Amino acid sequence: MTKKSDTSLIEQFDECLDTINKCKDLLNTIEKSAKIINTSLLHNKKIVSFGNGGSAADAQHFVAEFIGRFQKERKSLPAIAFTTDTSIITSISNDYSYDKVFERQCESLVKKDDIVLAISTSGNSKNVVLGAKMAKKNGAKIISLTGRKTTQLTKLSDISIQVPSTSTPRIQEAHRLILHLICSFVEKNY
Repeated sequence: MTKKSDTSLIEQFDECLDTINKCKDLLNTIEKSAKIINTSLLHNKKIVSFGNGGSAADAQHFVAEFIGRFQKERKSLPAIAFTTDTSIITSISNDYSYDKVFERQCESLVKKDDIVLAISTSGNSKNVVLGAKMAKKNGAKIISLTGRKTTQLTKLSDISIQVPSTSTPRIQEAHRLILHLICSFVEKNY
């Protein structure tokens, strides 16, 4: 006999699988994202990624797969997460505001034709939106990972990957899979 608490876990597991299965409809957009990342890397450009909380962890994980390796031995690929330097993050937060933490980094470090992966489950995180705006101003291509709503971030993006869910945990679970699919596609070229 299944206990009530077990049912809740089963329901969450099923919700996760349902969201992941719905993401199959995003495969063309995911492949398009991987292709523009490849093009950028082949032209000696870099990947920049950022987000808040779990999205910050995903940004760092994504970058680690490029700097290190994903599934095969290959050269290191140029990528940086703007969520890792505590001195930069805290000085910008203190001297300006936390809203400016990615914008200021993008202003000086993001160049024309770099790729910026902006991650926000809501798609409206002010600091992520401001960072994407500055990156776009500098000529970068913006790929966003969000939930299913059209948001400030999706409107700024060259490519928007919108997970078909409004549940933050389900969106984050799908984001991790999508990031791994992009890594797998890109890594085949190296």
